[in-house]
Amino acid sequence: MQRFAQTFGVLCAVMMLGATAQAKDSFDFKSESFDLPTGERMFTGPGADPVNNNCLTCHSAGMVTVQPRLSKATWEGIVKKMINVYKAPVPDADVAPIVDYLSNHSSAGK
Repeated sequence: MQRFAQTFGVLCAVMMLGATAQAKDSFDFKSESFDLPTGERMFTGPGADPVNNNCLTCHSAGMVTVQPRLSKATWEGIVKKMINVYKAPVPDADVAPIVDYLSNHSSAGK
């Protein structure tokens, strides 16, 4: 019985090594690149330039305007999150104009 257990253990170890080697070979990671579709829609109206210059780098105008109605304080929190968490390179001077525009002029802010 002990010999059977030893043989069984060795057989299991060999099978595990084979499965590990096979699994290792089946995962072939490679870098992929793709192009995201670009939208031609831009924000319009007074104060739209800072939004177009900063926000359209990552977001489409349509994506922003389908958001529910949000307060100025909520938009300010979102803009600060984009800067602090997602590292959006938005100049400090553009933060207030962006927040004002999003809370007053976008479809989401109406």
